[in-house]
Amino acid sequence: MKKEKLYRVAGVILISVTGLIIISSCANKEVVDACLEGQTYGFWGGLFHGIIAPFDLIAMLIRDDVTVYAQNNNGAWYAFGFILGSGGWGILGSKGANSKRRKRRE
Repeated sequence: MKKEKLYRVAGVILISVTGLIIISSCANKEVVDACLEGQTYGFWGGLFHGIIAPFDLIAMLIRDDVTVYAQNNNGAWYAFGFILGSGGWGILGSKGANSKRRKRRE
């Protein structure tokens, strides 16, 4: 009984992985060579792009030539600036949220 269930799960996993490989082989490749020329964005560029990310997301839904994250960046410093600019993923706002909760309890 357990072997049949194991074979069924293994079969489902095998079919799922095969399907994902087949589907992903049809994906379009984006040519980013033109994006990699010119200015390389660092920390300050990432910070600015993080701040305007919500507006970029809305524009990205309307236009095809707008992206949220710059392709031509210098790596970790750009990503760090982007995270800080986009709100730090809640790191920066946690103290204010806790004080609001305390006021409600009192």
